[in-house]
Amino acid sequence: MTRRSSVPPPVTAVLDASSRWLPARLAEVERRLSDEAAARDGAVGEDAAATLAAGGKRLRPMLVLLCAGPDGGEAAVRAAAAVELVHMASLVHDDVLDGAPLRRGQPTVVASAGRDRAVAAGDLLFSRAFALLAAAGDERAIALLAEASAALARGELAQREDAYDTTIDERRYLERCRLKTAKLFECACLLGCDSREMGEFGASIGLAFQLLDDVLDVSGPPERTGKARGTDLLDGTVTLPLILAAESDPDLRETDLRALDPAAAVALCDRIAATGALELVRARALEMVAAAKQGLESGDLDDEQRHLLGLVADGVVQRYS
Repeated sequence: MTRRSSVPPPVTAVLDASSRWLPARLAEVERRLSDEAAARDGAVGEDAAATLAAGGKRLRPMLVLLCAGPDGGEAAVRAAAAVELVHMASLVHDDVLDGAPLRRGQPTVVASAGRDRAVAAGDLLFSRAFALLAAAGDERAIALLAEASAALARGELAQREDAYDTTIDERRYLERCRLKTAKLFECACLLGCDSREMGEFGASIGLAFQLLDDVLDVSGPPERTGKARGTDLLDGTVTLPLILAAESDPDLRETDLRALDPAAAVALCDRIAATGALELVRARALEMVAAAKQGLESGDLDDEQRHLLGLVADGVVQRYS
């Protein structure tokens, strides 16, 4: 069974409300991840294994399993592990691009092993994901995950292009979020079932997840997020809290993000929060989650799937409340 101590509260709530098939299936996913990220391939394999050991919410694998339902079987477990491997790979590469020292309160691969090994570890995790699906000849799953991986790359490129630009608008920001975050949530749901409604559900809660994550970067505290307040600002990443805050305080658009140090980033976070922008972003995210839950009524789901997917959506909000 999945170790309860390693599972965040939003996921625990879903497991506690489910019948026995879901915890058992998620435990199978964890075993598959352990096998795929085992310490082989030398130092790079050790880095990949350390990335897995750092933990995570496992929301994307859970979405695969819930959309597949109790009859999903081995194919659902395989797809759930593959989508999490891609997610892990993207985090390692993001940390390389951002030069991030911490992830979930632990040193990142790039901080502990250097840029070259971190890039290689991310590449290894990506390759393991697709090898897992290819071994089973699952062409549909490969196509879905390849599309989502390409979206991740385009989203990261867009974020790099927008770095330190305080004039970007909400439309541009949301498109980045759809590519970098929402697309993989959508993919997770579609890996579980071939349903447009479920794909839209995944995309909506994924977008809400990113908005709330960006709120948390501004609000902190570090002991909760595992990183310093204003880390995104220090990286030059302009998010919706700053965009909306600048509508109330136009002088914020004149901020030179390149000149920020950690203390100045915290002060900027306080200034953003003072405009009420964090409450506005939270409200947008809540609207997205509510719409996503309403869409579950039209999906081809049994009552337990519908209830548990609703709890996943609620957990996205509770994680940041």
